[in-house]
Amino acid sequence: MSHIPENHWLKTQYQTLFRLRPDRRIERENDPDCSPGPRFWLAGCPEGNLFGLRDDLSDELVAKMEGLAATEPPLTHSAIPKHLECYLSLLSSDDPASHDLGLIYDLPHAHPYPSKARLINSDSMEGRDLVHSWASTGVPENLFEIGFRRVADFWAPWCAVIVDGRIASIAFAARLSDTGAKLGLVTTNAFRGQGFAAAATAGWTQLSSLRSRTLFYSTDRDNISSQRAAVRLGLRLRGASLRVS
Repeated sequence: MSHIPENHWLKTQYQTLFRLRPDRRIERENDPDCSPGPRFWLAGCPEGNLFGLRDDLSDELVAKMEGLAATEPPLTHSAIPKHLECYLSLLSSDDPASHDLGLIYDLPHAHPYPSKARLINSDSMEGRDLVHSWASTGVPENLFEIGFRRVADFWAPWCAVIVDGRIASIAFAARLSDTGAKLGLVTTNAFRGQGFAAAATAGWTQLSSLRSRTLFYSTDRDNISSQRAAVRLGLRLRGASLRVS
């Protein structure tokens, strides 16, 4: 799959994002919803690339994809993968393939961010009481509108910004493994553009349940609001990615 060291952060990310077979093929996303994984995933940084293929692809197709990916130059945040059109052509032989290009940022633990925002998190008694109350009364309407339908949708560990008794922004574990955690970040409609996403993210990096894990902040290249939060936090671009579904 690559020649980067076994302990490289790209391998930790791969193992965090996906449920893998013993041969490292992708079974599915590593999320509570058991979402289907991409047919092809490629991520890179100046030290090299790492790639993976889904387990339902034929051996013949896998061999062709591996041959191409092995010659892919290190993927950077400003580059388009050299073999992108070939990847899409090969994977579209059965079903049309769609793709997303992503950015990967370094997300340190206990990341500082000056903010007076009130935070609440899943590691605290207050956070647990809040979720317990929602189990009885239902998820607040402003959260329901952005995809939180039930208590099980609050993937712990999470950290939220509270404004006037309402959750303005919430950072949560979109993917969680023994060694890594990928940030998920959502801001409710009424509170966007006010820096609350950055405050929630910084609070999330403080959580004791994440201290032993490598943290990942990643976003699509066209997600300007998520990139704006990364800029507010002063995060360093670490690499780039390609997902083909």
